[in-house]
Amino acid sequence: MREWRPSEDQYPDQGAVIPSASNGVNFRSLKAIGAKFAYLDLQPASRSFDDDFASRFAAANEAGIDIGIVLHFDPGLRADVQSQRFTTMVPRDGDLLPPAIAVGATGDQCAEPVSDAAVESELLTLINQIEMHAGKPAIIKLAQPFEQRHRVASMLARDLWLERDRARPDYAGRPWLLWSANRQLVSDASEDPIEWVVVQK
Repeated sequence: MREWRPSEDQYPDQGAVIPSASNGVNFRSLKAIGAKFAYLDLQPASRSFDDDFASRFAAANEAGIDIGIVLHFDPGLRADVQSQRFTTMVPRDGDLLPPAIAVGATGDQCAEPVSDAAVESELLTLINQIEMHAGKPAIIKLAQPFEQRHRVASMLARDLWLERDRARPDYAGRPWLLWSANRQLVSDASEDPIEWVVVQK
């Protein structure tokens, strides 16, 4: 399981998510094992400044891998604060892949609980702000618990990115574009396991 990846015959476009503070990733090796793209996690606005983002971005670019950015939605922060982290760190570049907004945490998990209506309102605002900067629609990286709570898959006319190790995910109730098929892939490209992603044509 740790080395499993979906068939390239069925999913020719495959790639990986590179978390922040992951200096052990060799992007050339990542490309050699079949990654055509890499989504770089951007450190959430609730944490310290993302010092290693520029180096990860440059290394991926030098390796000739298509690059996208994942911003993790924090329901406890205003959308303006979160989008500012994105617009400060991520260049306006038409060659970048569509940005992804990862939604997983619910309002109950905030230091001060946030209502479902407030969570959904801030998420919509954040999506609009990120899309304005990127110049293209965002992809929603949707965790199953968030979908069960908010049912945003039917509300948002955006491509979906779902997660489930090995088994094709179906919890959104509609087709998805990206699938995190193995979130603990062991390979020569990284000192630590990485999240392996495939594209559905």
